[in-house]
Amino acid sequence: MTLGTAGRRFHRSEVAVASTKKKKKSKPPAGRRRATKASDSERPKTAESAEAEEGEEAEAEASGEPETDDEIAADVIDAPGEVVEDVDLAHLLPKEKAGDRSSGAITRIDPLQVYMREIQAHPLLTPDEEHKLAVDYTKSGNVESAARMVTANLRLVVKIAYEYRRAYRNIMDLIQEGNIGLMQAVKRYDPYRGVKLSSYAAWWIRAYMLRFILNNWRLVKIGTTQAQRRLFFNLNKEKARLAAMGVEPSHAAIATSLKVDERDVVEMDRRLAKSDASLDAPVGDGEGRQTTRMDLLPATAQGPDSIAEGAELSELVRERLDEFRKTLSGKDLEIFDKRLVSDEPLTLQELGDQFGVSRERVRQLEARLTGKLREFLKSTLGDAVEVGG
Repeated sequence: MTLGTAGRRFHRSEVAVASTKKKKKSKPPAGRRRATKASDSERPKTAESAEAEEGEEAEAEASGEPETDDEIAADVIDAPGEVVEDVDLAHLLPKEKAGDRSSGAITRIDPLQVYMREIQAHPLLTPDEEHKLAVDYTKSGNVESAARMVTANLRLVVKIAYEYRRAYRNIMDLIQEGNIGLMQAVKRYDPYRGVKLSSYAAWWIRAYMLRFILNNWRLVKIGTTQAQRRLFFNLNKEKARLAAMGVEPSHAAIATSLKVDERDVVEMDRRLAKSDASLDAPVGDGEGRQTTRMDLLPATAQGPDSIAEGAELSELVRERLDEFRKTLSGKDLEIFDKRLVSDEPLTLQELGDQFGVSRERVRQLEARLTGKLREFLKSTLGDAVEVGG
C-alpha cells in the first residue's frame, strides 16, 4: 500500500465514524498474549521451516487469530504492552553501486525499496508531538492528526513485516495489511493511558498480518473456527515441544495441551500435511484423452431423465388442480384462486376484509382447504406430491 493509498483509505474510514467517535480505552490488544520487554532477545521469533509453523509467533500462542476488527478489539488487556523503539530502516536498504545513477543504464525497480525510501521521508514524532496529535484526534476527530500519526509509524509496519517474511513470501502484502492494522490502532488509541503509540500499534499490526497469513496460506481457507486458528499457529510448534520433552506428540496429547478437541487436531494435521490439489490436474488417461478431477465430479445439473420426469409430474399436478378447482365454491374458491395458486397471493388480512371476517378465520379456512387438496392429490397421484400446510 503506498502512502497516498493509506491516507485515502484512512480518510474514508474516519469520515464515516467521526460523528460518533468517543473516547476509547486504548489497551494493548491480544488480551491473552504475553506482554514482552523491549530487548532483542525477547522479541517474537519467526518460525524455522516454510510450513505452518512459520506463522507460529508468540502473540498467537493462546487463542489463535481474531477474524474481525471487533474480535481483535475484544482481545485487549489493561497490562502495558511491549516497548517498541523508533525504527531505522537504513540497514534494510541496499547500498547503491557507484555509477548506478550516472550510467543511464536500465535497471529493475524494486517497489519495496521505493516504498521504504518514501516512508523514511516522514520524520518520527517526539513523545510530546505524539501526545498532542492523539489528544487532538480523540477530542475533535481531526483526520489530519491521525494521518500524521500513521505516516510517522509506517516504518514500524515494515520492521514487523520483516519478522514474518519467511511465513509469507510477498512482504508487500504483509505491509499493506499491517498498515490497516496501524490505522485501526490509531483510531482506538487512548493518549491518557501512558502507553506509547508504537507499542500499542505493534499488537494491531501483528494481528492483521497473522490474520492475513491464515486466510491466504492456501487457496482454500484452512482455519475458520477459533480452535482451527489456534491449531494452525501452534500445532507444529507443540509437536516439536512435546518431542523435545521425550513425549510422543500424539493427537490426544496435543489436544490436551492446546485445549481443543482431538478431532480438530486430526483434521488440521491432515490439512497442513497436504497441499492444494488442482481440479484440472490429470489423474488418468482414457480413450485417448487425459481425465481430470473436474471430469470425475458429479454433475450438478439435472439429467434428461429428471427433466422429463419433472415436466410430466408438473403436467399431472396441473390437471388435478383444475379438477379440484371445479369442486370448490364460495370462499374456498376465492382462497384457492387468490392465495393458493396465485402468482401474487393476497394476505390473510386482505381476504378477511373482502369476506368481512377476521384474518384468523381466513387462516382456518385456508388450512381446511389445504387439507382437502392434500387428500385429493393423494387419492389421485399417491404420495408423489406433498402439499405443505
